[in-house]
Amino acid sequence: MKLIIGLGNPGRDYEHTHHNVGFDTIDLLAEKWGISLNQQKFNAIYGTAHRPEGKVMLMKPLTYMNLSGEAVRPMMDYYDIDVEDIVVIYDDLDLEKGKLRLRQKGSAGGHNGIKSLIQHIGTQNYNRIRIGISRPPVGMKVPDYVLSRFSKEDQPVMQEAFGRAADACEYWLEKPFAEVMNRFN
Repeated sequence: MKLIIGLGNPGRDYEHTHHNVGFDTIDLLAEKWGISLNQQKFNAIYGTAHRPEGKVMLMKPLTYMNLSGEAVRPMMDYYDIDVEDIVVIYDDLDLEKGKLRLRQKGSAGGHNGIKSLIQHIGTQNYNRIRIGISRPPVGMKVPDYVLSRFSKEDQPVMQEAFGRAADACEYWLEKPFAEVMNRFN
């Protein structure tokens, strides 16, 4: 089984914010595959797709961003999912809005959700899809920015990014992640 994890914050106040690009991508995949995220376990909501490539779980931790690892680790343990069989989708301030960067390892780079994942799964070596959100405008604090919604002008760029991230996830079901990186970076 493979596990695709989208990071974000639960609740209506956080829907479609800069910090929730992982949730938005998971929602897009669920819609595309015709599955519901209607199961709940280990402080996460998830759904399972039975695809030609095998069983795939889509997951959104409900722990809030900074504690994401507290939901991911128990899910991996319960379903006996190896770290090589996960991909994590999240926002990146250091990438231009809508740009994707795929990696197989790396530090948290100041991202608290990733810090939590590294702490709980015990390694920095796992597949990641980072979606660029750019830096906040001058004078705006980072926490305020990541919890704000995309402007009307930015929405088409971000929708395209979610689509490319979803395509990368689908490609990963058939190919090694190194090939996915070559194609989508």
